[in-house]
Amino acid sequence: MTKRETTATSRTGFGWVLHGNGKTIADGAVVAPEERLSWPRTVGIGMQHVIAMFGATLLVPTITGFPVTTTLLFSGIGTVLFLLITRGRVPSYLGSSFAFIAPLTASAADGPAAQLGAVLSVGVVLMLVGILVKLAGARVLDAVMPPIVTGAVVMLIGLNLAPAAVGSFEAQPLVAAVTLIAILVVTAVGPGLLGRLGILVGVVVGWVFAAVTGALATDRLDALREAAWIGVPHLRGPAFQWSAIALALPVVIVLIAENVGHVKAVAAMTGRSLDDVAGDALFADGLATTLAGAGGGSGTTTYAENIGVMAATRVYSTAAYWVAAATAIVLAFSPKFGALVFTVPDGVIGGATLVLYGLIGILGVRIWTEAKVDFTDPVNLTVVAAAIVAGIGNLTLAVGSVELGGIAWGSVGILVGYPLMRALARLRR
Repeated sequence: MTKRETTATSRTGFGWVLHGNGKTIADGAVVAPEERLSWPRTVGIGMQHVIAMFGATLLVPTITGFPVTTTLLFSGIGTVLFLLITRGRVPSYLGSSFAFIAPLTASAADGPAAQLGAVLSVGVVLMLVGILVKLAGARVLDAVMPPIVTGAVVMLIGLNLAPAAVGSFEAQPLVAAVTLIAILVVTAVGPGLLGRLGILVGVVVGWVFAAVTGALATDRLDALREAAWIGVPHLRGPAFQWSAIALALPVVIVLIAENVGHVKAVAAMTGRSLDDVAGDALFADGLATTLAGAGGGSGTTTYAENIGVMAATRVYSTAAYWVAAATAIVLAFSPKFGALVFTVPDGVIGGATLVLYGLIGILGVRIWTEAKVDFTDPVNLTVVAAAIVAGIGNLTLAVGSVELGGIAWGSVGILVGYPLMRALARLRR
């Protein structure tokens, strides 16, 4: 690739250079973000990215009650914006973030407009963080939010959802058990990409089992039959209510961790330094989440599922992600597709979320492990312990007319309590 071609590609994210003969990848080589294989192969890999993001992206609106097609639309648009803003240097798909499930579930009584206002607010804050990181450098994140803090917030957001998962499981225990077993088996023994699609396969198996045993809701099946094949996604505007916003703001920490982690993972796999683009990635995801909240979709994040596809194929071409984004946008204009997703019964959701919510919690542990957090330190132990229990127990207290739940109190506790306790510990010495 010539210097001129490299410059044009890094500036626009377009103008992919054909990798070799476009058909094969040499041993030890990878298809770089600015390269592509032949278009038929690129489209095929793009379809793999669609499959990888499908289960997670569609499960979030299914659980929260958001329109599936609207979420899919803003997911595709968000991916396009991400690729443009990062100038094609960070291959990524922006799908629905699981971190939003807890605050959206907790604020359901406030209504969908208030929930969207919360999503939009998270997006705006993430955009501001992206600008700060762009100006000050990625290291500012480690100073403000060390791994002990980030891991605790991620964990409490996931484990706060445990009662919801158990409730859905208990609603249809047989269907939920079949779904859960399918997820576990496919994840354990499924070869290659199939093993990474355990949740999607489990949901399909659970749905088929529910259909055969008559466990699908008849009103949702009627809605599926009546839905049009082609139609415009349902758009809705936000409203701003402090109680809903306060519940959602801790999600910013999760999105920062996911985006920065994604950038680092891509850098490691491609052998390139991408620290200078971390701020762009955060800003791009913030913008995508802001647009989703403004129009009726779920908040977005970079997807680890798609990292698995890149690792399996050794293809990091952003051209494949343009294919995935375009496919999502096209599917968004099919109400029939959205109605099909909403036929997924409670038992299937219960079986899937029993795994998913736990995975969010375990991600917090992973952050601690990778950063080698010292839990023999009493400050780390006590502050994290209090924050985690507040989140899992859903500690709910009112401040004036605003009622805040466990996610908010646990996050505030660790964000404020940790630096204060650390400062006191230093004074003692």
